[in-house]
Amino acid sequence: MKLPVTRDLHDYWDRLKGERAAPDRADIDPVAIRQILADTFIIEVDASRRFPLRLCGARINALWLAEQKGRQFLNWWSSQHWRDIAAALRQVVDKETPLLAHAAGAAGGESAEFELLLLPLRHFGARRSRVLGSLAPIRPPVWLGMRPIGYLDVVASRTLSEKAMEASDDDWPLGSARRMAAADGASRSFS
Repeated sequence: MKLPVTRDLHDYWDRLKGERAAPDRADIDPVAIRQILADTFIIEVDASRRFPLRLCGARINALWLAEQKGRQFLNWWSSQHWRDIAAALRQVVDKETPLLAHAAGAAGGESAEFELLLLPLRHFGARRSRVLGSLAPIRPPVWLGMRPIGYLDVVASRTLSEKAMEASDDDWPLGSARRMAAADGASRSFS
């Protein structure tokens, strides 16, 4: 995890869950994470697995120059990555395992790189119901809030096992799909 947003959200989630596999949505206090709310979102796991966004932060909305609440999470991604993203979400939800990804996108020909974190949440105790996440640019693009981003592409991803969490940031450079995939046997790299 390179970005403070990602680390802060993961640390908060980890404290809330305690010994459980995932915390409950009701446990989340927006005031406790107010400094990162603009980069966070919550996905509903619906029966048709379309993954509508229940909440979405202001900086994420600024990427598309539109409110994302109510839209489908999969629509952020290029069609060639839908299956990979849906599979990654299913893994987060079904195995209650966090996932870290590196993504890329562009607006008006100018590209940007992003760090994505997906964390399982329960809703009223029910498993497979919500995902808490963050999406933040590695370097804020100059066009943020002026031009809408196109679709995002997944560059690399890995699940966050306890073993992987003990490694230093230097062991997990973003953009190195091969090294990220080697971090965890359950990891999956996307091209």
